[in-house]
Amino acid sequence: GCALAFQAVCPSRSPLPRSDVMFVVGREQQKVFAHRCVLVCRCQAFRGMLGQAPVGSQDSSSSIPPQGPFVLGNVQPEVFLAVIEFLYTNSVTLNSHIALEVLTSSVEYGLQDLCKLCVKFIKDTLSVEQVCEALQAAVTYGQADLQQHCLAFIEGCTAAVVRTQGFRELSDVVLARVLRSDRLAVDELDLVQAVREWAHVSSAVLERPVPEVAALPVRELRLPLLAPSELVTLESCNQQDLLIPVENIAAAWRAHALRKGSGVPSRLCRPRRGTRPRDHHRHLEPHAK
Repeated sequence: GCALAFQAVCPSRSPLPRSDVMFVVGREQQKVFAHRCVLVCRCQAFRGMLGQAPVGSQDSSSSIPPQGPFVLGNVQPEVFLAVIEFLYTNSVTLNSHIALEVLTSSVEYGLQDLCKLCVKFIKDTLSVEQVCEALQAAVTYGQADLQQHCLAFIEGCTAAVVRTQGFRELSDVVLARVLRSDRLAVDELDLVQAVREWAHVSSAVLERPVPEVAALPVRELRLPLLAPSELVTLESCNQQDLLIPVENIAAAWRAHALRKGSGVPSRLCRPRRGTRPRDHHRHLEPHAK
């Protein structure tokens, strides 16, 4: 059993003894040999791919299964081999380079136990450079526990995270979710700059105007927390890309003029964990007169 499993998950240029299915995987066109009976018993997705009904069903002998080879051009060989390893051994060997892609494959193949192993590995090895990509995957695949873990990680080292490539590649929905947190360890002025850089990247990638791609995250920027001199600078920068709607900036000025967060959602007047204190903040507090 163990020897068979080891052979099956190791790259080979020649068929394994008694293997009866071959996959051609990735751009490298790497050949991976396996055993049809193992795959169809362990995974419904492979059962459909290999065209074989479950053992004991009425359809199990009524059709001839396709012989392959089966071409999987969009999967990294190392990722596919990890899936095969799991199907043979109920365990998996992961590293930080493939864990998120194996998670993706586990969802696609409907392998819940493999998904759990991936989530555990990702949580145990989370880094500043990878946390945003992990959060995006967690949201995409509905992994609530991983979402919470990633967000807590981001809250602990926000200043470093917002400088990563992963942060600039977040979707607008996920970025807005991050910006709703009161526990981000970064000042609001730095967050505005980080969102501006994110918006310019997204605008270039999506070929859409900056104000359009940034509409959702910008709603979560807490502009009333900025001092008057900072708002003046913000207005000057904003003339170049129109990142922030004029009415949002006007609302921040109104909060200064009235010495309270009048007309501004209360969450936008609440200092975050990393917000640098400014004199006017005492007027924004809910209990302030």
